[in-house]
Amino acid sequence: MQDLSTPVGEQAQSSAPLSVNVSSGAIRFAPKDGASAPIIPARKHGWLSRLRSYLIFDPLIWLYTVVLGIVSVPVSLFGEKSRILHRFAGFWSWLIMKTILSPVAVTGLEKIDTSKPHVYAVTHASALDIPVLYVYLPFQFRILFKKELLSYPIIGWHLRRSGQVCINQQKPTQSIAHIRSAVKSLQGGMPLVIFPEGGRTPDGEIKPFMPGAFYLAIKAQADIVPIALVGTYELLPMNTYHIKSRPLEMRVGEPISTAGYSLREMETLSAKVHQAMESLYYGGTAQVGPDAPVRAEQSSP
Repeated sequence: MQDLSTPVGEQAQSSAPLSVNVSSGAIRFAPKDGASAPIIPARKHGWLSRLRSYLIFDPLIWLYTVVLGIVSVPVSLFGEKSRILHRFAGFWSWLIMKTILSPVAVTGLEKIDTSKPHVYAVTHASALDIPVLYVYLPFQFRILFKKELLSYPIIGWHLRRSGQVCINQQKPTQSIAHIRSAVKSLQGGMPLVIFPEGGRTPDGEIKPFMPGAFYLAIKAQADIVPIALVGTYELLPMNTYHIKSRPLEMRVGEPISTAGYSLREMETLSAKVHQAMESLYYGGTAQVGPDAPVRAEQSSP
């Protein structure tokens, strides 16, 4: 068993090709091939936005969570538990996305054969990434999550009862049973959603990956589909309850095959997925072939 707590792919990490004007907050993308760099003015969110978030958005989200979380427990006793709880999670997510007034543009998903059990590797910048995925991935799936989330009331209950995959990052050996179950689930046709960075990014940049999720993909011989959620960091970063409504994007890349990979090549696979997700997130073209460089080339916005 590989150590699930060691970051890999650090050589694939990069920073966004932009500069920020501190005085104005404007964002300037780095030019390429002599092209002029467009400037995107930063949107300001003042006290009215804070009041809307603290007095309307946040209380409603807590209300949805408590009511649906409690109701889902007895309802799930009558029928297939995992399917019923997934529908509850989907409805909870739909309510949240309608409430926060942040439309999502989805690109690339139409090219994916969603009937196959892929591993969906997703960037993670916000607590609101989860509702986006439940609303815009049109199939049932399981999520790889950190054991610490089990301590949260209602959320922990749902994660435990709905068959999600729990990983103990401090003591990986305690996760062996869950990992074996996840491999069988993938082989049986159930897609898996993972956040390979191991947690939310504190600054909006893609961080080095943890290798555990790619262990699952290699063992199950499941293709990895990179997904970049763009705008969720600006919507709700860590350590705040201020939701700043804005348009979002879910960019879905081409599947990356795990055929022929062994566990010894997990770091190579991780770097390949990392560069594909960077390319999606920062707006470049992913290069995932055997001769691809460590970092994907970025194109001008």
